[in-house]
Amino acid sequence: MMKAEGRVFKYGDNVDTDVIIPARYLNSSDPAELATHCMEDIDKDFVKNVKKGDIIVANKNFGCGSSREHAPIAIKAAGVSCVIAETFARIFYRNSINIGLPIIECPEAAKAINAGDDVEVDFDSGVITDKTTGQSFKGQAFPEFMQKIIKAEGLINYINNK
Repeated sequence: MMKAEGRVFKYGDNVDTDVIIPARYLNSSDPAELATHCMEDIDKDFVKNVKKGDIIVANKNFGCGSSREHAPIAIKAAGVSCVIAETFARIFYRNSINIGLPIIECPEAAKAINAGDDVEVDFDSGVITDKTTGQSFKGQAFPEFMQKIIKAEGLINYINNK
């Protein structure tokens, strides 16, 4: 059973890839280096405060902008275990799965969950539980093949280990 649990960092609509990882740092493709600048233009304390397992919750169109994989790589390398949003930009969604970053669309959860809440996500059922408020939400469950990609830490590892 795949789960994520952590404290929430909350953001609004249209968080684009240049906010997730500012373009000035794209001369590096090292995940650890990218992680040190993750979200710094929208939340300068994110990198100082994020802990392994924490969760990002955002509103509409998370990950819009460029098609570079640097954005989901930076988020994953920063320790984020899952991103929940009302909607994701399609290329960000695909890139996230490809690099093994779990993301889940759930408008109700995205609207109701607050920064600092403790949230658990069950990828098998798609159930998102805000342990701070006791509310539960039904997001999209992850198909088995997507869970295998995430467990393998990304599509390339998944293919190479088949």
